[in-house]
Amino acid sequence: MSKRDYYDVLGVSKGASADEIKKAYRSKAKELHPDRNKDNPDAEAKFKDANEAYEVLKDAEKKAAYDRYGHAAFEGGMGGSGGGRPGAGFGGGNADFASAFSDVFDDLFGDFMGGRQGGGQRAARGSDLRYNLRVTLEDAFSGLQKTINVPTSVQCEKCNGSGAEGGAEPTTCPTCSGMGKVRATQGFFTVERTCPTCSGLGQIIKNPCNGCGGNGRVQKERALSVNIPAGVETGTRIRLAGEGEAGMRGGPPGDLYIFIEVSPHKIFERESTELHCRVPVSMTTAALGGDIEVPTIDGGRSRVKIPAGSQSGRQMRLRGKGMPALRGGGAGDMYIELAVETPVNLTGKQKELLREFEALSEDNNPESKTFFSSVKNFWDSMKG
Repeated sequence: MSKRDYYDVLGVSKGASADEIKKAYRSKAKELHPDRNKDNPDAEAKFKDANEAYEVLKDAEKKAAYDRYGHAAFEGGMGGSGGGRPGAGFGGGNADFASAFSDVFDDLFGDFMGGRQGGGQRAARGSDLRYNLRVTLEDAFSGLQKTINVPTSVQCEKCNGSGAEGGAEPTTCPTCSGMGKVRATQGFFTVERTCPTCSGLGQIIKNPCNGCGGNGRVQKERALSVNIPAGVETGTRIRLAGEGEAGMRGGPPGDLYIFIEVSPHKIFERESTELHCRVPVSMTTAALGGDIEVPTIDGGRSRVKIPAGSQSGRQMRLRGKGMPALRGGGAGDMYIELAVETPVNLTGKQKELLREFEALSEDNNPESKTFFSSVKNFWDSMKG
């Protein structure tokens, strides 16, 4: 069975340019790739035919031989042994197949792997930046507008980010012809490396800008206004799009990520949207009951009634006096924990009154009575 004309396989005319041939091959490779045609048994054979055709037509020397002799150009006697493999007489078919397929590999998988290489790096995106910002609990409660100074790379104003003196356009790298990579055949493999001349950018600058040295950007400290929303907590991340490092040679800038850290507070302890406050009360207030004033995070005061006979550790809740939720939904609660305080540095008169009080308090300490009764039973059981 005779082979199909290579131009027909790719769907191009005989006078098609190298770019047209490459574009047609990429389109065919995408269309016929076996991974995309698992239910089509003919797709693999057609995919191999497209590779074979492109392997020949992409090379000027092989193309010229094919245009003159057709498929016979690659059979035995027309440039060395080949066994019918196109291009075998020109340096090895397997290596050329790998080289041909690598041309379309970026188009098939480049986006998935994070973008194309080579020429696609000419206008490289700037790096993302991180800024750690510490705020007080009061700021986290109310939110605030804050100005921060961020050291970063900004676009060079002298060359408008091009890297060339006077804003001139960079020229195509002569080593890699703008691809940003060079190829070398080693046995059956074709190895691609970053172009040493342009460092993978695909372009060179003949007259670098003296303001940025050809980088297209300079180091500078920028003042940025940041809106800190109410309800932030340690670990909250705020993204400022486009406020990161400037891109290389006119590329898009990166983003700035602000990581929030809320400082510990002297009075309040935070748990998500809840606030906890430990309040000392006198022994007499805890025993007799009474009213106390407690602070709230908004700077106000709340009056709390202490029930008579309150013990240390007792909690009371103030609804809605906690922290606001970051994305709405109201505010949390505030919890008051009582800490009954034992008096110190007593005078003689105070001591005398306390001893008198203790003598009259046999039935006023139910917890002590229950505990020591249990202890007595424990000791009696141990003796038995």
